[in-house]
Amino acid sequence: MENEETYKAAFTEPLGTNLAGIPTKGLQLPSPWVSYGRPYDESCAKHVRETFHASRIYIIASGSLAKNTDKVDKLIDALGKSNVVGTRKGVTPHTLWSDILSIAAECRELKVDCVITLGAGSITDGAKLVVLCLANTIINPNELSRYSVESSNIPSDVKEPTVPLITIPTSLSGGEYFSLAGSTDDSTKQKHGFLHSGMGSKLIILDPELCMTTPEYHWLSTGIRSVDHCVEALCSLFATAASDQKAEKGLRLLVPSLLMCKTNPDDLLSRHRCQMALKYAMEAVRAGIPMGGSHAIGHQLGPLGVPHGITSCIMCPAVMKYNIKHGTSNPEIERRQEIVRNILWSEPEVSARLKATELAEGIADLGDLLDAIIRMLGLPRTLKELDVSSDLIPALSKRALEDFWAPTNPVPLLKAEQVQEILEAVV
Repeated sequence: MENEETYKAAFTEPLGTNLAGIPTKGLQLPSPWVSYGRPYDESCAKHVRETFHASRIYIIASGSLAKNTDKVDKLIDALGKSNVVGTRKGVTPHTLWSDILSIAAECRELKVDCVITLGAGSITDGAKLVVLCLANTIINPNELSRYSVESSNIPSDVKEPTVPLITIPTSLSGGEYFSLAGSTDDSTKQKHGFLHSGMGSKLIILDPELCMTTPEYHWLSTGIRSVDHCVEALCSLFATAASDQKAEKGLRLLVPSLLMCKTNPDDLLSRHRCQMALKYAMEAVRAGIPMGGSHAIGHQLGPLGVPHGITSCIMCPAVMKYNIKHGTSNPEIERRQEIVRNILWSEPEVSARLKATELAEGIADLGDLLDAIIRMLGLPRTLKELDVSSDLIPALSKRALEDFWAPTNPVPLLKAEQVQEILEAVV
């Protein structure tokens, strides 16, 4: 792999008619490009110089990565210290508007011509909005609020970002493949979505060796988030032959590789395969295939401080069990879950480990298989393990119904008591 760069568009299929429930009509959202096979610092320096012709670079880096490793310094050295005009080390979780506007103001003053992120999650989403703010001279929260998808006063002349965004991810959540950005209004603590033409990363740089610095819990749990994308895509009653093919490929790459990463954290090939799986995991969402109850309920656990990867660990097996139990009137629900079960049993690495737990092929349902895999990875499976009180279940159940993916669950979630039953199964 090393020093032989592969550089190609992440997606070749056209965008779907909606992105996570948001209509995409009239939006230009080109595929990001992906580079892998060379060390992240070498690849980034090459593309900054040759692809983007940039010389005034701003780096937004993970606080822990900057504090505990030399990875940020290594990137600065490769880019040339004189070319890096500013850095931000760490941002507040949930991507606060105050952080976005502060970074955008710095970039504006420094006449930045390229933004690079080194890290994951909040940093990636924040940077998508920084370059949007730069293009539209957004300088305060009132102005930024007008650009959210919930706004009734979106400007008619939203300008596409012109400052290129390069993302160097260190987790498996996959947000770098997504144009949509989420961020939180400091004053209300409410999270808002943003989606406009030209948003998103222009280049994603993958380096499995860099990800050796990612804590195991974070690496594996974000991997399960991407497993959840694949599973809910394959179980969706709105799936297509093309989406099934991509989701299956993602699942076959991810699950054995995550198990190998747990067994041998130094296994670079397994980390690389996990990274290769992400675009397949994100492809169904990008194509507009709706997710189901795991994502819908998980979105409500996020504001309680539960990371998205962990919400999938808790909710995905429980939702699969609920759908099998209550979906007997629609044979397609069982057929689609059987497809996923067969994929998992047909992977030798996965099958051997499932048999070691005494699960029987043909008897154990999909929820059982996912539960066993998540436990093998040492990840939580109950709300109690996350200190989420059962007293919160009634309010959580009501809020989950407002999510755009609640009604697209194979057994549509239309009443609070349905969600409550799922949540009570994982207390």
